[in-house]
Amino acid sequence: MKLDTHYLILEKLHIGDTKTYHKLVTETDVAAFEHGKVHPVYATFALARDAEWACRLFVLEMKEADEEGIGTFVNVKHISPALVGQTVTFVATVKELKGNSIVCTYIASVGNRLVAKGEQGQKILKKERLQQLFGSLKDE
Repeated sequence: MKLDTHYLILEKLHIGDTKTYHKLVTETDVAAFEHGKVHPVYATFALARDAEWACRLFVLEMKEADEEGIGTFVNVKHISPALVGQTVTFVATVKELKGNSIVCTYIASVGNRLVAKGEQGQKILKKERLQQLFGSLKDE
C-alpha cells in the first residue's frame, strides 16, 4: 500500500531543515522592463524567482515521480542591493509542513550583508491533477 504524499513529507522533512542555493547575479537578473533597464542591480522579481527555487529544493526531494510542486505564494522584503557579478546565498528553512504543503522562510545575503528575507509556499500535487487544472483554464 502506497502512503499518501503528506505522510512521506513528514517522513523526509522536519521543521528547521535547511537548504542552501548560491546564485551568481548576471545581466539577465537586473531590474529591466519593456522600456529599458531601471537599475544595474538584482531585481526584486528575479530575487523572488530565486527564493522560490531555493524553497523548491525541498520539493524536489519530497515529490514522487507522478507528482509536481506548484508555488502558492512568495513574499520578499528586499533590504539591500546585490550587484551584477556578486553571489547571493539563499538559505531556505522549513517553517511549516501540513498535508501536501510546505512553507519555507528564507534569507538571501552577499557575504554578511542581508539582501532579502521572506517566505515561500509550495504544494505537491499529482501531475495528472495539475494537467486537469491547467486544461480547465483553456476554456475560459
